[in-house]
Amino acid sequence: MAETMKALAKMRPGVGLDLVEVPRPTPGPGDVLVQMEACSICGTDLHIHNWDEWSQSRIHVPRIIGHEGAGYVVRLGEHVEGIKVGDYVSFDSHQTCGMCYMCRTGQAHICRDFRILGVDVDGCFAEYAKVPASSVWPNPEGLSPEHASIQDPFGNAVLATLGGDIAALKVLVIGCGAIGLFAVMIAKRCGAAMVFAVDVNPFRLEMAGRVGADYVFNPRNGPWDGKVRSLTDGLGADVVLEMSGSAEALKTGLSVARNGGRVALLGIPSGPVSLDLAKDVVFKGITLQGITGRRLFDTWYKTSALISHVVDVSPVITHRFSIDDYEMGFKLMAKGECGKVILYPGRSTETMAAG
Repeated sequence: MAETMKALAKMRPGVGLDLVEVPRPTPGPGDVLVQMEACSICGTDLHIHNWDEWSQSRIHVPRIIGHEGAGYVVRLGEHVEGIKVGDYVSFDSHQTCGMCYMCRTGQAHICRDFRILGVDVDGCFAEYAKVPASSVWPNPEGLSPEHASIQDPFGNAVLATLGGDIAALKVLVIGCGAIGLFAVMIAKRCGAAMVFAVDVNPFRLEMAGRVGADYVFNPRNGPWDGKVRSLTDGLGADVVLEMSGSAEALKTGLSVARNGGRVALLGIPSGPVSLDLAKDVVFKGITLQGITGRRLFDTWYKTSALISHVVDVSPVITHRFSIDDYEMGFKLMAKGECGKVILYPGRSTETMAAG
């Protein structure tokens, strides 16, 4: 095994990333070393690439980025049990403390002292990644590496969509990035009576229609809330999944939710949002749910079952690149002209072209 490896990292403040040769990590006690087969680009990675205000306040350079991936365990640290060399795995990006109140009461996904792979510690956009054994998830051998690599974001959609009743209900998904598209698919395959999708990006709206949305609306083409009410006999949506982070979209989503409906909030606004809580939440009896991460590991069991047997995520994976060509993937992400973009750390441009 080589002593160095190729990795995609934020090496200095400013826009962009660097493909670098760095020492291969050594697993410490409780860690495993994973040889990465496939990784997927997340919106968080794009924020780091662009060096926006959030990245500047959170990222300490140098930092290998990336937190969504799959590969094979090639080395074990001390005191690791239940995992062996050769295991085919993914991992949750949230590395939790295991000792706080939330961790000890089954709420580790909202741990008070968690760290995120590729943000607070070196990530998986590399030939090898060091991860805590406690974060590892075993994959069935029949699951392709690219599908296995997207279980982390797919799990976000699982937690949001299945965080309450969904069967025979009318579901509104606002924001059709990859997680929003996954939510459309999950809602449809789990028995939603009707699925509405909203986005300002025509490419994503077209994808939403292809993966199961019954009706799609672009706010830039005019008001859409009245159309949702009309299609729901004036009641509004039973379930609203807010995935966009847009303050205006959130306000409209709350207004179009039916009395007694559920509104799951996963999108992250760029700043504080002013709401009419009395009118749109209190008097309507709305249930608001904040969604972050995945329940460890309850959501992973559901995610694995859905992605292996129920939901075909292939249509959402639109592009595949060698890690050498990472800039092409990030440009597509920035334009919004893609679904999920997969990077292959161990494959060259030539081998990718050869299939």
